[in-house]
Amino acid sequence: MARAIPLILFLLLAALLGFGLAWNNTHDQREVPSPLIDKPAPAFSLPVLNDATREFGSADLKGKPYLLNVFGSWCPSCVDEHPVLMRHAKELGVPLIGYNWKDDPADATAWLARFGNPYDVIVTDRVGRTAIDFGVYGAPETFLVDSNGKIRLKRIGPVTPEYVEKVLKPAVLALRSGMP
Repeated sequence: MARAIPLILFLLLAALLGFGLAWNNTHDQREVPSPLIDKPAPAFSLPVLNDATREFGSADLKGKPYLLNVFGSWCPSCVDEHPVLMRHAKELGVPLIGYNWKDDPADATAWLARFGNPYDVIVTDRVGRTAIDFGVYGAPETFLVDSNGKIRLKRIGPVTPEYVEKVLKPAVLALRSGMP
């Protein structure tokens, strides 16, 4: 029996590894489960890009659903995502809040001048403290927050046309019809 214990442990470890690899191949790595889903979005108040004397935040969005898109001029994936936001932001029918993360405001302004501005408002967080409250891993990330201030979706990585059609549009429609 003592000789069988190492073999049993090895077989259990191999089975666990096999399960992990199989799950990894079927699971979308951009969909990292967030403990914030269905929980209140963190309160924030941050300077508006290009007007540091003005702050904008969750209190200004009270009672409205919105999308919060984390981006930076330094982010290559944000360049890939940006045309999708430019094309689909208005048709979603909810405010799109740009969250400029760990970026120099001059760089962000130049980036937006080059690629366009799909955002209703852009806040800037050079230090990134508020991003920690949202559980941001990196840019881009997008959050859908309902009119009660609860996070309903979190997308890690670029928003794609497929994601807009298959996930965002139905989720926004559900929020409008009063479904969670």
